[in-house]
Amino acid sequence: MFTLPLGDTAQLRPLEPWHTQEFLAHIDRARPHVDPWIPWATFSTDRASAAALLQRYADKQAGDTARIYGIWLDGTLVGGVMFARFDSTSGVCEIGCWLEAAGEGRGLVTRACRALLDWAFAERGMSRAEWWVWPGNTRSVEVARRLGMTRDGVLRKHTEYRGERRDIEVWSVLAEEWPPAPETSAGGVPDSEVKAELDRLTRTFFDAFTNTGGRRPDLGAVREVFIARGTIISNSGGADAGPVVYDLDSFIAPRERMLTDGTLTEFSEWEVAERTEVFGSIAHRFSEYRKSGIRDGERFEGSGRKTVQFVRTPIGWRMSSMAWEDV
Repeated sequence: MFTLPLGDTAQLRPLEPWHTQEFLAHIDRARPHVDPWIPWATFSTDRASAAALLQRYADKQAGDTARIYGIWLDGTLVGGVMFARFDSTSGVCEIGCWLEAAGEGRGLVTRACRALLDWAFAERGMSRAEWWVWPGNTRSVEVARRLGMTRDGVLRKHTEYRGERRDIEVWSVLAEEWPPAPETSAGGVPDSEVKAELDRLTRTFFDAFTNTGGRRPDLGAVREVFIARGTIISNSGGADAGPVVYDLDSFIAPRERMLTDGTLTEFSEWEVAERTEVFGSIAHRFSEYRKSGIRDGERFEGSGRKTVQFVRTPIGWRMSSMAWEDV
């Protein structure tokens, strides 16, 4: 058995039939949260049905056609990820995930899915990884975006669930699109806990602007992840315009207005690739991102790059400066 650290005192491990009782207790906690989106949770209602599900995956793993893994946080099973399909002949696999409320907000699913995709592409030579999701499952769609996946289209009325035919969105990422593992820096491989904290700060920054599905953006989170006199620089105006330098107040105010007055709706921005280097009590991160939304009634999509500098303070790691350009 292997154990892969995910940071935040979390681990990724194989989920096997001998975990049946623990798995059932977890599904009972998660059921109200995941049952609308994960149909097989509906069928794990007692020990026998939970054992049967885990045994099916064990049999499929033996045949190299599927795999399932659990996410443990502080020793408690809180979710998992899986290869719902794994076809080494065609070079196509499908990954999926689920998570109970206790595991949310830590980036556990995204990190676990990255581990699966690293293995699928680098070790097994897969060509394409898919992500199937019901259109209303915004959390799952956000994970697909953070993984750098592209929305291929919709399979209309593809799946029946509780007497209703439902559409399925198909997202995918190709082997040539998958970023390589971060390079080892002159300062060595970043400590996993430090890296997890820098991941969390970055994720919180991106998430602060999200107003999809009627959600209210939380621009106050920008102040939480930055030092008090942090600097944010836009270099998207071209060589003639030059950079625009903001302090936190001048950066937050106009964006908060746009995201709450109807100018910019259904907006989200997500990281798709990064390289992070840590040197003692300072660090930096190169980040590629994508974004989408509706501006003045017109849908748009875009992408760009950010560089972020971090410093370790008496109360933990914080961002000190950021620069970005849209491309």
